[in-house]
Amino acid sequence: MHVDVAAIRDRVRARVVGRERELDLVLAAVAAGRDILLEGPPGTSKTTILKAITAEWGIPLVFVEGNADLTPAKLVGHHNPARVLREDYSAENFTDGPLLEAMKTGGFLYIEELNRAPDDTLNTLLTAMAERRITVPRAGTAVAKATFRVIASMNPYDNVGTTRLSTSVHDRLCRLAITYQDAAAERGIVALRAPVTSLPSPGLPAPLRERLMADAVALTRATRAHEDIRQGSSVRGAIDLTLVAGQLLALHQQRDGSTPEAAAAYQEAIYDAMTIALSGRIFLDETVAATPEQVLRAIWEDYYILRPAEPG
Repeated sequence: MHVDVAAIRDRVRARVVGRERELDLVLAAVAAGRDILLEGPPGTSKTTILKAITAEWGIPLVFVEGNADLTPAKLVGHHNPARVLREDYSAENFTDGPLLEAMKTGGFLYIEELNRAPDDTLNTLLTAMAERRITVPRAGTAVAKATFRVIASMNPYDNVGTTRLSTSVHDRLCRLAITYQDAAAERGIVALRAPVTSLPSPGLPAPLRERLMADAVALTRATRAHEDIRQGSSVRGAIDLTLVAGQLLALHQQRDGSTPEAAAAYQEAIYDAMTIALSGRIFLDETVAATPEQVLRAIWEDYYILRPAEPG
């Protein structure tokens, strides 16, 4: 199958904000026939890039969640127990799992949190990657179409319930580290995913809407640098923070931030929205006794109270 990689890149760029380099590298790897490991925290556009590429390529994106329950049978497939009792084992009563589905359709098998999968499951996956075919007892041999790829992801900040991947796994995969976008790109994402048209009528004045989106991004990014937080929020937190705060401001008819009273009300609405949008997305260090809400309050105070008093 011939793929115009340059044309796909140009079309995908319209859907992905601030990921030009990563998009080029992923496209180059899959077009070269390579499988790839995407290493980075949640909310860094990994799934967005893959969805856009497979949509343009015209192939499916098959999702699998890596966890301790992902057995080889769940990955490959299984014989239908009821039909086996009636008919005995046969290829006709075999139900394909995500691996066989991706191989037969020439799709991308996307395994999230690869380092949570059991070793025997990874060994099964390695066989399919190496040989591009897999033999299932009493069901025959499945041969992968040319566009079949294995794309895996893992979060380098999460070590709970994970295992170290073997050198055999790493040797089969190209690797791309994906970090958070810069502030400008994240503001662009929020503007795209939390459009001002979604705020209640009559809506917020344009300057207040712009301030809200900028504050939401800045406060969300601050969670990634706070000493008490092991893993901060992705840009999804900024999106939800913008939407929730916009609803709160409209609910209380706060349309003007020019007076001290209005500014204080705006800032409190932001904190209330932070507790909803960010408290479940931040993971505190194990030694921290504070609650997520208390840590978010400290970030809020640093941003709105301490920062304006700093010189310059």
